[in-house]
Amino acid sequence: MKITRRQMLVLLPAAAIAWEHVMAGTPEAAPNYTMSEHWWSMLIDIPKCIGCGNCVRACKEENDVPDGFFRTWVERYHVEDEDMTNPTVISPDGGKEGFPPVEKEDEGKYFFVPKLCNHCADSPCTQVCPVGATFVTPDGVVLVDQKYCLGCAYCVQACPYGCRYIHPQKEVADKCTLCYHRITKGLTTACCEACPTGARQLVDLKNPNDPIHEFLRTHAVQILKPQMATGAKVYYNGLDGSVR
Repeated sequence: MKITRRQMLVLLPAAAIAWEHVMAGTPEAAPNYTMSEHWWSMLIDIPKCIGCGNCVRACKEENDVPDGFFRTWVERYHVEDEDMTNPTVISPDGGKEGFPPVEKEDEGKYFFVPKLCNHCADSPCTQVCPVGATFVTPDGVVLVDQKYCLGCAYCVQACPYGCRYIHPQKEVADKCTLCYHRITKGLTTACCEACPTGARQLVDLKNPNDPIHEFLRTHAVQILKPQMATGAKVYYNGLDGSVR
């Protein structure tokens, strides 16, 4: 979608309103919630993920995700010993119903990698949005105000993690919200709640009592595509070097 200079002039007032909305705070009414006291993130422990797809199904049900699209998904990697740099990656229907059995488990290694929006502190998607519909909340969650979104897909193209899509019915950008409507009310995300092994953990980096601080001190966690310098806030433990 191309935006002309005249269209941009028409859209500027909407952008100003959207920016005021961002500065005002959260679109989710949550009594007794103070945004400045939190900085949300997620920890994914790769060795614990069994590829059951519970997280994907829970996300779809909680957020009414349209068929064929995903706010979170799971990939299975197969890395053969002789070719560590060219893994085979599958994600049938986003891993929603699990994965086919491994026929030759002794050849190379297999592991699962859950993926979702990284809620980047320096997110490229917010930088390219022409009207401020994509923004970062003061507590560190990247959201889309769909009232102002043009559906131009600039943010979809800018995301280096493939975490955004254009909603087929609403024709606006959609993505993981870190279940913002839940976490601002003291709940965890739907995907974390549904995970049977604790492979996903919602974390609050501003909470000194959150176990994440001890975990970060004792484990060599990584982020996806660190070379992109996006300030990604989804941390992976046990991330293999072949993961793309």
